Amino acid sequence: MYNRRKFIKITAAGASLAALTRSAVAKSIVPVDDTKYPIVISTWDFGVPANKEAWTILGKGGRALDAVEAGVKIPEADMNNHTVGRAGYPDRDGHVSLDACIMDENGNCGSVAAIEYIAHPISVARAVMEKTPHVMLVGEGATQFAVEQGFKKEKLLTPESEKAWKEWLKTAQYSPVVNIENQQHVPGSKYNHDTIGMLAIDAKGNISGACTTSGMAFKMRGRVGDSPIIGAGLYVDNEVGGATSTGVGEEVIRNVGSFLVVELMRQGLSPEDACKEAVNRIIKKKPETAKKIQVGFLAINKKGEYGAYAIQSGFSFAVCNTQQQDLIVKGKSAM
Repeated sequence: MYNRRKFIKITAAGASLAALTRSAVAKSIVPVDDTKYPIVISTWDFGVPANKEAWTILGKGGRALDAVEAGVKIPEADMNNHTVGRAGYPDRDGHVSLDACIMDENGNCGSVAAIEYIAHPISVARAVMEKTPHVMLVGEGATQFAVEQGFKKEKLLTPESEKAWKEWLKTAQYSPVVNIENQQHVPGSKYNHDTIGMLAIDAKGNISGACTTSGMAFKMRGRVGDSPIIGAGLYVDNEVGGATSTGVGEEVIRNVGSFLVVELMRQGLSPEDACKEAVNRIIKKKPETAKKIQVGFLAINKKGEYGAYAIQSGFSFAVCNTQQQDLIVKGKSAM
């Protein structure tokens, strides 16, 4: 028999439960601060021209994913940049191999590692994400896929890079310099590498990231660092924020660094404090190693707040938003 009073009680209880559920969901989502969007940040001073290119998309209301891909292609194409892209220094056998990864607001990601003969690995990484069921392709397979997708196969070893490699062969010793981007390279001197990691939030509040590098100069053939590893060199969670890294990738991989930074932000830490905790974990595990290397993290949260932290001083990053197009920020450091 139909009981009107019972029906009203059940309906009221259901409405209360729905209200509680909506309240819980609302509290779990970080509010969007439209005044801070769009924004793009990237590692090192060469992030300024990269950010500028990304802004041509973000400033028109474009998607963060398109922006980060376009942005990091600038240093990939820079013939004076020997740590990223086509002009990168080769491995110890004279082969230029590149690494890159990309990740969008939906958790989709793509990566290539130890790819050769392709000038823009970041675009191949995006193709892996969008056109295959895989996350990562490596070596000859990655190159084969790139060619099949219409990417031009070309020689990447430039005369300048070849000269530096032959000079290095005289001693064949790897002794990296911290923060080489702040120093003038002289053939025969010590060598190092750096990565461009870029994070962007578009006008809709969606986050994407990209990371690309030529890796350690004169590395062992086949060596892969953190840059193409999702969770190490780059990680994005659209509910929380994104993080990227630079420096000696082995230590970042051992600590799953960028994923760690994002998870720390999820727990309530600011971007800078999350980066600092990730750096301190590396130092705590290998204090003697940490004295000799550089590792830096850069992060942004859903509110558009950003921060960085590194083992050694000298780490910088570039910021571009509606107020500032070429801001260089010196990250804090442990040492």
